[in-house]
Amino acid sequence: MEAAAFQVERTLQQELSLPIILAERVIKSAQEAESSKNECSELARQTNRLSQLLRSTVRLASSTQSLYERPIRRIVADVSKNLDKALTLVRKYKKHGAGVLRQVFAITTTADFRKVSTLLENSIGDLTWILSVFESDGTNIALPPIASNDPILAWVWSYLATVQMGQLKDRVDAASELASLADSERTKKMIVDEGGIHPLLKMLKEGGSPEAQIAAANALISLATDPQRVRMIVDDFGIRTIVQVLNDSPMRVQAAVANLVAKMTEFNAAAQEEFPRENVVKPLMNLLSMDTVLDDPTIQTGRTSIHSLVQINKELASGKHLNSHIGANSLYSDGSSRGGHHRKEKEVETPETKLALKVSCAGALWKLSRGSLANSKKITESKGLLCLVKIIEVETGELQYNCLMTVTEIAAVAESNTDLRRVAFKPNSPFAKAVLDQLLRILQEESNVDILIPAIKSIGSLARTFPAKESRIIKTLVCHLADGDMDVAIEAAVALGKFACPENFNCVEHAKAIIEFNGVPPLLKLLKTNDRAQLHGLVLLCYLSLHVGNSKVLEQARVLNAVESMARSVASQHPELKDLFAKTGYESDACEECFSLYRTVVFS
Repeated sequence: MEAAAFQVERTLQQELSLPIILAERVIKSAQEAESSKNECSELARQTNRLSQLLRSTVRLASSTQSLYERPIRRIVADVSKNLDKALTLVRKYKKHGAGVLRQVFAITTTADFRKVSTLLENSIGDLTWILSVFESDGTNIALPPIASNDPILAWVWSYLATVQMGQLKDRVDAASELASLADSERTKKMIVDEGGIHPLLKMLKEGGSPEAQIAAANALISLATDPQRVRMIVDDFGIRTIVQVLNDSPMRVQAAVANLVAKMTEFNAAAQEEFPRENVVKPLMNLLSMDTVLDDPTIQTGRTSIHSLVQINKELASGKHLNSHIGANSLYSDGSSRGGHHRKEKEVETPETKLALKVSCAGALWKLSRGSLANSKKITESKGLLCLVKIIEVETGELQYNCLMTVTEIAAVAESNTDLRRVAFKPNSPFAKAVLDQLLRILQEESNVDILIPAIKSIGSLARTFPAKESRIIKTLVCHLADGDMDVAIEAAVALGKFACPENFNCVEHAKAIIEFNGVPPLLKLLKTNDRAQLHGLVLLCYLSLHVGNSKVLEQARVLNAVESMARSVASQHPELKDLFAKTGYESDACEECFSLYRTVVFS
């Protein structure tokens, strides 16, 4: 254990001292050989060349700052092994008695010299290669013998050496090559194992040019597709570096780093919870909302905390309205994310660059908010929701979609967190009203399925926040039960199920509204389609019968008969439903069992 710890702490100079000593011993023993002098002389010549290369490596290590040591240590370890074999061989030919010599000649052949000579020649090739890599800034594309069976290893070493030690242009090219090289899990693991994360993070932080920072960010993005690799980025203080770059860099760099945030968050839940500790939401929200005017007479300027949201609601109730006309960078009053010395550059950036940055920031916020209470709170504690719905209203394409998905994820978190739901989505608050208005507008005007489905999911997640009188939501969702796209119809049934489920305080009123807006016929049609549609249709019909069992509409539509006729086929695919469908009359305990199963199968 102690020996292992000592080995880890050895400097590169200490590592190099051992093979140099071994080389001197090989040369001395070869000179003292009494037989096979030509062979021993050849080994001494090779060893002398190795000794020179080792001393050149020592000079390199002593004179180079931020030396990339990984390949040197690996090669030097092999050199030491080969020199040790050479020393063992030549010592057999030192002066001994005649009997001993005869035994040596009997067991030693020319093949032994040939084998050791090949090993030494390979070591010479390895050291020559690594020195040429450092002298040529990593542009040497030849393969060292140590990587003859795995050329990618040599490329990784060469590119990482350049990233850590090369000139600016060469570093940019090398980082880009690493990103291209990381096209398989094996290569990505190799880059990380060979110490690639730290120099890339350093390049991202210090850069030297926007191109260098972008290349480093893209290389890290290519590596951040595995929880363990993301964890290594986090452990190397990567999140702090990322947030610093987001706060004060050119827009092109910020866009690349925002993409890195999204990728890390997507593949590692721990990273998702580490980011709010460095308050990554602040620069992301400020960048997303640049040039966006939030004009709402009911919202005050400056940072809005959970406490402030409650206060705003009180002021609204008492008639105290505060006027504001604010832009993006006012979301946080301290202005720490205003871009520093890059502000003038941002003022002249092209619309395309600004759009790309907003798309990246919205994508990062989407991934950050997914299943995360901490990040969802960070977004809703500012006027983030208002900014998101404003962009959803005026934008199209990927930016609109990413913002909508962020709202959808926040709503999903609020569905399972009472405090967030009551504060951020209180029906009378301007934030909730702005969200609802845009979601309803999408449901009423949008035909794009990719936009419709997350909007429907959002409304379903917020079902318990709506009062009984909010019938326009029910009416709009019922219309989508008959949507030509089956996925949209199913999501509408899921959302309506959350309105009518027993856990919803207004479930009876919502169930009546579903029937009143003629929701039963399209539900019955869902029973004739795919398995998922049948499941959600049956559950919703169960809720309707539980809450409005005396409805003439249900009786005339023979809902019970329809459900009973479908029960056997559905139960064959969902055996856990057999007992449920065996019950008759939609008794309350049956419906409670239905709800419990539905919550387990659908909401989990």
